[in-house]
Amino acid sequence: MKISILTDNNPGGNTGAEHGLSYFIEHEGTKILFDTGQSDLFLQNASIIGINLEERDLIILSHGHFDHGNGLPHLPGGKLICHPGCFVKRYRTIDHTFIGLKNSRDEIAQKFDLTTSKAPLRVNDTILFLGEIPRITDFESQQTSFSFEDGSPDFMADDSAVALQTEKGLFVITGCGHAGVVNTLEHARNVTGEQKIFGIMGGFHLKKRDQQTIETIHYLKENRVEHIIPSHCTALPALVAFAESCQIQTVKTGDNLSF
Repeated sequence: MKISILTDNNPGGNTGAEHGLSYFIEHEGTKILFDTGQSDLFLQNASIIGINLEERDLIILSHGHFDHGNGLPHLPGGKLICHPGCFVKRYRTIDHTFIGLKNSRDEIAQKFDLTTSKAPLRVNDTILFLGEIPRITDFESQQTSFSFEDGSPDFMADDSAVALQTEKGLFVITGCGHAGVVNTLEHARNVTGEQKIFGIMGGFHLKKRDQQTIETIHYLKENRVEHIIPSHCTALPALVAFAESCQIQTVKTGDNLSF
């Protein structure tokens, strides 16, 4: 398994950064472009580090926020998997700034071979798109700073992730983790039947040293997760809490991680 960081908030030595996320995942012969950031930066960085995105087998979009999917128009097409809720109009509640995708479902479907699914969807024997993640914990996804066009709260029901099955257990990759890291991992366990968690990587959407952060750390330690790699939307106070409690790894654009 190899994961290359094409877009993240932190720049590498010769690769640029933006507020966004894009990973290139290679696992058991399958190559996946996971999210595309908010611009064509993922293409530029891929070229710099020698990743040929034309070799991808498919694209997976974690959820319908601009910083994860607005890079899509810079691609010529291809197979794309996401939750059907990715294309709703959504806003920041505080100032009504539009934060959804700039392209509609119809526009995306005209260019891409689009598959949408709320249910978990198998890519192959070892890769699973998790679909809609149930919110089962009492400390995650309890509040939201996002709204739909009519002003009602948007809890990002389309937020999903990818589960890679390995000999050492599940390795789960999130885009932003709006559903909650624990909810996401428990869902991955339930749908795969695999209880061992080898790693968790991506945006954790944790901003403070609060109950959600502490409960998440406790869960990961209790389950002896070997690789904990928070990035993108994981804020400094939460990162400090993680670093004080367990061994973590941070990433920057251009990094290539092998497991």
